[in-house]
Amino acid sequence: LPRLAQELDALLPKVFVAAATAAGVVHSVLPDRQLVFTAMAVDPVAVGLAESYRRPGGTATGNVMNAVGGEESLTAKRLGFFKDLVPNVERLGMIGVVWDPQALQGVLSHQEETALQEVSIQLGFRFENYAIKTPDDLERVFAKALSDGVDALYISGDPLLTVNMSRVMPYILAARKPTLGVYPEWGRAGLLLTYSTDALDGFRRAGVYAAKIVRGVKPGDLPIEQASKFWLVVNLKTARQLGITVPPNLLTLADELIE
Repeated sequence: LPRLAQELDALLPKVFVAAATAAGVVHSVLPDRQLVFTAMAVDPVAVGLAESYRRPGGTATGNVMNAVGGEESLTAKRLGFFKDLVPNVERLGMIGVVWDPQALQGVLSHQEETALQEVSIQLGFRFENYAIKTPDDLERVFAKALSDGVDALYISGDPLLTVNMSRVMPYILAARKPTLGVYPEWGRAGLLLTYSTDALDGFRRAGVYAAKIVRGVKPGDLPIEQASKFWLVVNLKTARQLGITVPPNLLTLADELIE
């Protein structure tokens, strides 16, 4: 990513648009360049990308995936939907990633795990994290989770798992457990339920900000936007395979039903 940012900078762009962890890289390598970030699930103020949401003040602005209430609020909604769908879950296992506290993604991974622990307690789940360092650890952590007797699996939103979705899904399908996760791509691939902000809407909004900056508006004068559009996916095919009847309220609330 640093090399790619420098290659793009050689083309003398008026503004960079960067998603997720790439935003932190661009800002670190090229701190004086104008930047619009999107698909950010960490607090841009806390990690030094901006001075405040209302007035970023520096060279970067954009939109974040978390709504008011942050990761815990989204996690509570996600697990609440899941409990409506699978009310008898007692033990929830998270397939996560060993996080680096010095990395931007590590901050997010820690927030995700902490939120899951807190919300699981509130909803009466017993929560355990099964973390991988590399995709080669997948077989071991899935086997460990199943041998521990988890009732359901939560798939972390970490990019390491997402980019290796084709390697992760066979273990999920073989486990034959109710599963939930963050991004709709996982629901379309076979997870029982996913719930997150609408990343595509975030990219569209980033485009609006990029256009304003190209026309002369300073990033520091454009307030950071928080997510306002959310996407609930329920995979009916997976539900049938697991013998789960989807309650009418979820059928009504779902933005996307996978047949």
